[in-house]
This record gives sequence, structure tokens and C-alpha cells, in this order.
Amino acid sequence: MDIQTLVYLAQLGGAVCFVLGLHLMNSPATARKGNLVSAGGMVVAVLATLVSLVVRPGGVDAIAWVIIIVGFVVGGGAGLYTARNVQMTEMPQLVSLFNAVGGGAAALVAIEDFLRLTGANGAPVSTTVFVVLDVVIGSVTFTGSLIASGKLMGLISGKPIIFPGSRILTIMLAVVAVGGTALLVLGAAGTVTLDGAVPVLVLAVILASALVFGVTMVLPIGGADMPVVISLLNAFTGTAVAMAGFVLDNPVLIISGALVGASGGILTKLMADAMNRSILNIMIGGFGGGEGTTAGGPGGPGGSVRSIGADDVAIQLAYAANVIIVPGYGLAVAQAQHVVRELAELLEERGVNVSYAIHPVAGRMPGHMNVLLAEANVPYPQLKEMDEINPEFDRCDVALVIGANDVTNPAARRPGNPVSGMPILNVDHAKSIIVVKRSMGRGYAGIDNELYVNPKTGMLFADAKEGLAHLIGAVKAL
Repeated sequence: MDIQTLVYLAQLGGAVCFVLGLHLMNSPATARKGNLVSAGGMVVAVLATLVSLVVRPGGVDAIAWVIIIVGFVVGGGAGLYTARNVQMTEMPQLVSLFNAVGGGAAALVAIEDFLRLTGANGAPVSTTVFVVLDVVIGSVTFTGSLIASGKLMGLISGKPIIFPGSRILTIMLAVVAVGGTALLVLGAAGTVTLDGAVPVLVLAVILASALVFGVTMVLPIGGADMPVVISLLNAFTGTAVAMAGFVLDNPVLIISGALVGASGGILTKLMADAMNRSILNIMIGGFGGGEGTTAGGPGGPGGSVRSIGADDVAIQLAYAANVIIVPGYGLAVAQAQHVVRELAELLEERGVNVSYAIHPVAGRMPGHMNVLLAEANVPYPQLKEMDEINPEFDRCDVALVIGANDVTNPAARRPGNPVSGMPILNVDHAKSIIVVKRSMGRGYAGIDNELYVNPKTGMLFADAKEGLAHLIGAVKAL
């Protein structure tokens, strides 16, 4: 068996690790192992690729090795730094930046291969199709992901940005990209004659239109939908990588790209369903002005807010039989997962049954709350998804909402508002409701939460971490 065959087998083994790793990520209990298996598969694939470069006829010149080594040092160093320092609340922004890097890299690979083939005997039809798809998808992903990350970082307004003629411009850019693609494919097939530098110029026009399209596509989308957009762009990145695999005839790129594309597409659909909105509706834009908008009036919608102190909350929690904790983005921002676990354990010592209600889009990404609470060693059986926990609210003595907003808003049950039809946690069915929140600020949807003026609701105005710490002290003092 020659070296090249071993390389192909190693690459196939890496691809198998990707599949197994993705499967293990289905459950919080095995997600860490799945991540390690996937990382191991990537190590195997990279090493196999390096071996193939060493043994290939003609070898690799010194300049190429310098570029490869510098790429390893810079990319590996940046990855290690971000992995150790990024906060969980910043994970969507980081994922978006990774999407941009992946899409841009895939597009550059396709461009280089197209230039090489055009300088020789011309690219065949099959390669031309994959090259153009790679350039278009990768370029849209690159600029679109940068805009999405900028919106989440606050560098760009989270509100939908629409300028006169923006939608017409987006449509025109799409038409230019499709027309250029058709022209290149017809040229590769010999139906149309494209001499000299014309194919390269056409590809440059396609590249420019795709880059601008990524910007005009994401700008009109509000901050509320950015996690869905990032998930969709992640699917785009996987598709672009798969196209690059076809261009380079690399099975590992094809398999890994297809996995990312398929999983990203499924995740996007699940997130859109959790918000009761179609993906097309999200991409059209205009929903959500970003978190933190102040409420329209001090009393909120149709009632007044009842403020409550930590001592009163502690009494309700300590003498309850069933408590359901509803974590949200406020808990994530305050990094209060360890404190909420401590409070839950303290209540359990007093005989209180404690569980956690996890909404599919609580926080900024699916699984956000699961990861945070798992990091704090909250037992997995206590983490209950929306469909499982919703019937329990009718038997719940106290629902403790920590920083969750839109996913608890009863307005979703009525038509005529941005969250209409969105599946929510039935927090208002609990006998008593406590909301820990810094202010009366609105959520991503930009509307008041009717839960806050429910007569059963008491508002504990505090940072999640500080408020929970006060509750722990008050419960211990009982």
C-alpha cells in the first residue's frame, strides 16, 4: 500500500470522526466528547494533508512551506487565544467571524484554481460551475458574516438599516451574479466565446457583486434575527467549503463542508420554527431593533409593575414545593450560572424540587443556556426543554425568571405584534412569578413584556449575579 493510499484512508478516518462528533453533540452529556472527537478528526485530516504535500511529485518549494507554517502559527495562535478568552455571551460574534474566515478562504481557493486553469487550457464546465458557486457563496458569507458580527458587537446598529433603493440594489446584484455565472458556464462549454482576460473579468464582476450582496442582504435584518442569520451563514460556509472540495478534488473538504452545510441548515430551520417565523421572512428583514431599548412607559402594557425585595423572594422560594428557574440572556451577560446553581442546591437542601426551563432561542444561540448551566455543573436531568417543562408551570409554586424577556412574553398568544405566534414558556401559569432584571428594558423584539405587569409578578431589579447572591444570603438567614 503506497503513501497516497494511506493519506486517503487517514482523510476518510478524519471525515468519520466529523460525523461521529456531530452525532455526539446531540446531547449535553456527550457534547464535550463530540467536540474532542471532531477536533481529533481535524488533526488527522491536517496531518494527512501535510504528508501528501511532502510526498507529492515535485514537492513543495520553500516559500510555500513558509506560508503554511506562518498560517499555522497565526491561525492556531488566534484560535487558542479566542478559545481561552471569549465569553459565552460573545460566542455568536465569534462564530460569525469564523464563518467569514471560512467563506473567504473557500472563495480564495476557487479563485486561485480558476486563474491557474484559465492560464492553461481553460477550466472545464464542471470545475467552472463549482468555482463560481464557491466564489458567490463564499463572498456572500464573508461580508454578510462581518456585518452580522458587527451588529452583535454593537459596532453597527442592531436596528434594520434600509436605505432608498436598497432592495432593488440587492436584486440587481443577484441578477448580475447569476448572469455572470451563466456567461462563464456557457464560455466553458464553448457556446459563447470568451477570449483573453474576459473570463477573469467576468469572475471579478461576480466576486464584487457577491461581496456587496452580502452587505445589502444582512443590513436590513434586525438584531433580533442575527443568531438565525449567523446560523444560515454557517450553512453557507459549509456549502462553500464543499464546493472548494469539488474544485480541489478533496473528499475531506466535501464531506466536512456538507456536514456543516446540512447541520447549519437544520439549525436555521429549528431556530426559525422556535420564533414561529419563516426563513424568508427573516431574510427580508425589518424585525427587532436590538436589546436594551427603554420601555415606552413606566407602567408597561396595561398595568403597573410591582417591585419586590430579596427577603420577600427568599421566603417564597424557601417555602415552595416546586420552583422552575427560567434562565435568559441576562443570566449569561452577568455570568451568573454558578450563583444560580448554588441557589438551586440551597433550595434542594430545604426539600424544594428545582428544575430549569430552557427555551430553544433563550440567549443568543440554541443551546446557549444548556452550555452555560452545564459549565456550572447543573445536573442534566434538571434542564428541561420547552415542550417538556410547559405543562409543569401549572403545578409550579414559584417561577424564577432571570434575564429572559421575549421568550416569556404572553403577548405571543395574541396577533398583531412582533412576537405573535412565537412559542413561549408558560411562565404566567405559575402561582407566583419572580423576575430578576436590571431594568424595564425591552428584549430583541422591541416590545414591552406583559408578564411584568401580571398581578402575580414581582420584579427584583438587580444585576442577575448580584440579585441571586442576595437571594442566597436571604435564604440562608431564614
